[in-house]
Amino acid sequence: MSAGWFRRRFLPGGPLPEPRPAGPRSSPVPYHRPRFLRGSGSSPGATDASRRPDARPVRSPARGRTLPWNAGYAEVINAEKSEFNEDQAACGKLCIRRCEFGIEEDQEWLTVCPEEFLTGHYWALFDGHGGPAAAILAANTLHSCLRRQLEAVVEGVMATQPPMHLSGRCVCPSDPQFVEEKGIRAEDLVIGALENAFQECDDVIGRELEASGQVGGCTALVAVFLQGKLYVANAGDSRAILVRRHEIRLLSSEFTPETERQRIQQLAFTYPELLAGEFTRLEFPRRLKGDDLGQKVLFRDHHMRGWSYKRVEKSDLKYPLIHGQGRQARLLGTLAVSRGLGDHQLRVLDTNIQLKPFLLSIPQVTVLDVDQLAVQEDDVVVMATDGLWDVLSNEQVALLVRSFLTGNQEDDPHRFSELAKMLVHNTQGEDSGATGEGQVSYDDVSVFVIPLCSQAPEGSGH
Repeated sequence: MSAGWFRRRFLPGGPLPEPRPAGPRSSPVPYHRPRFLRGSGSSPGATDASRRPDARPVRSPARGRTLPWNAGYAEVINAEKSEFNEDQAACGKLCIRRCEFGIEEDQEWLTVCPEEFLTGHYWALFDGHGGPAAAILAANTLHSCLRRQLEAVVEGVMATQPPMHLSGRCVCPSDPQFVEEKGIRAEDLVIGALENAFQECDDVIGRELEASGQVGGCTALVAVFLQGKLYVANAGDSRAILVRRHEIRLLSSEFTPETERQRIQQLAFTYPELLAGEFTRLEFPRRLKGDDLGQKVLFRDHHMRGWSYKRVEKSDLKYPLIHGQGRQARLLGTLAVSRGLGDHQLRVLDTNIQLKPFLLSIPQVTVLDVDQLAVQEDDVVVMATDGLWDVLSNEQVALLVRSFLTGNQEDDPHRFSELAKMLVHNTQGEDSGATGEGQVSYDDVSVFVIPLCSQAPEGSGH
């Protein structure tokens, strides 16, 4: 999509859109950066400014504007693909109302007095592909979906063990025994709320994009702190890690063409029309050539984790749906639009059947029990979109984090934003001991740095 088209449709104060016949309406959500970036300074960094005059500015919250737990944030627009950042970010408090069921079976839920809240905190990153529209909608919607889902189960979340019936009734005397045998814990209700919130948000995005005649999708990486535990939910190829003095812990599972291979191939098997006759769902170690016809070669299908051999037929010479390995794996075809697999895998084919191109409906959720950790001053969670992880490994990021925090004042509430900016600068071609040769990310980069020990009162920036 062109910058001019997007400005007309999304930017307030821009040129009025050209008259259009009656039809799909434009998106009601305008393009904007996160609210906590209002008044922010943007700086290319001293090193970048001298060495790369074309480097795009790195933005972070203005001094005096604090995020939950004094978390840090920074972002940069890269790739020269657009002046618009396809990444979106959100953070803030989650104030969850306690409810109790009425005495009568048909009585509605009643809100207890307003001061009775269960309070959590929320950070989220969304990486749009096919345009920023889905990411904008997710950033404006997902936290509300999550709050509603948590309010529906909050009585069970606050119980020592979730009751079978939220009404308090025990229809079957052995209900507590069944719950115990299933091993159902309060944290399972939070995980369920996150999964349902992703599904609800997915539906909202689908309706909005369909109504506005737009396409696209986004990844989602969400961290929620509730009752001493940090829940990290991921759908896509963003990543979150815990960095401690002597430990690096992966807090999210990434969805890439390789990790999602069997599911994608299963979809191609179920809906072969999605391949438009141009691709093969089968995977081979390399793309086959005409000379391979009639030969027995290694392959695997959707039902296989191992490999086997098959005799090459003409239909096998089509372009493979998935090729490559790890983060460099690529996905081609209409299936690439679906389920938040990243803009570098996106290619839309002309087909009459298209899967939902929004969030992955079912995120992978990891639970970190913060109360059980001997939290140190410099223990942080780093959340970032794939623009960071494409050029920096977990170990490189951890080395940068430890080096920075060791040499910076512990009482500076903005040091975590400075750290986030430093991580972004290290994707801009700046030499460093951690990254070796200066590496450049050609994707948008957004980074949250969340200090586990800095659960301080929040300011006005959320």
